[in-house]
Amino acid sequence: MVGAWLMLVVLTGGIGSGKSTVSRYFEELGVPVIDTDLIAREQVAPGMPALQEIINQFGKQVLDADGRLNRARLRRIVFDAQEKRHQLEQILHPRIRAEVARRLQRLDTPYAVVVVPLLLESGHNYSADRILVVDLPEALQIKRIRQRDALSEIQIRQILAAQTDRASRRAIADDLIENSGDLAALKAATEQLHEKYLRLSAR
Repeated sequence: MVGAWLMLVVLTGGIGSGKSTVSRYFEELGVPVIDTDLIAREQVAPGMPALQEIINQFGKQVLDADGRLNRARLRRIVFDAQEKRHQLEQILHPRIRAEVARRLQRLDTPYAVVVVPLLLESGHNYSADRILVVDLPEALQIKRIRQRDALSEIQIRQILAAQTDRASRRAIADDLIENSGDLAALKAATEQLHEKYLRLSAR
């Protein structure tokens, strides 16, 4: 519990699971949504201290021609190197957590949603009252990622292998959205959870 007046729901799921769509549905219902991926992007914008630390740690090779962070290049550097990934996390994670806490303190709502794609990998659950996992079968997950990102199946499987396995994500869920259907079903599932969270936060 972030405060006596705010219940915190942490939303997570694997790549291509539908997290962004679910978070958008929550926003349409008037629920404050804080996306840690968006905060991470803000932290590495030109002129931000985190970007300078990343340059100091990994070199100017991580920048593009305009002096902005080349996220794809940085991802390749840290993807298969646990030590380098840990160095990047030490730069970004404390800043992200501090910004999440700052935004939560400003809220006066029954509950809020914090989107944390790599929840288990980060080892920090933001003191969640509820953990919501969006999930779907791997075959469907791969199909949707290919349609969205134009990646090969080999590339997608490499990304999936680097993330926490599906069973582990499902095991930590207080609430689970099975995203195997269409958008109407996904929206209905989100609306049902919204009503549930309003009831829980009122207790």
